[in-house]
Amino acid sequence: MNTPLEPHDPYLRTYTEPEVTSLLRELHERGKPFGIRWGSAAVNGATVDGRLLVDFGDTSVATLLNLLALLREAAQE
Repeated sequence: MNTPLEPHDPYLRTYTEPEVTSLLRELHERGKPFGIRWGSAAVNGATVDGRLLVDFGDTSVATLLNLLALLREAAQE
């Protein structure tokens, strides 16, 4: 497994709302076989220190990317 992203990683400031929305769609698709469903997850428009928040508990994009990394890894096994 790769090293998880930290919520304060400056790289996360480069993600736009359309990109994060696309990542959420990927999370929904990749998560289905594992029973992971966040139908209400969406970019909430709020930011913390320039980083977008995702609306499933106002988490950071880092959490979304870390979840996707785990699901992608699981798909390769």
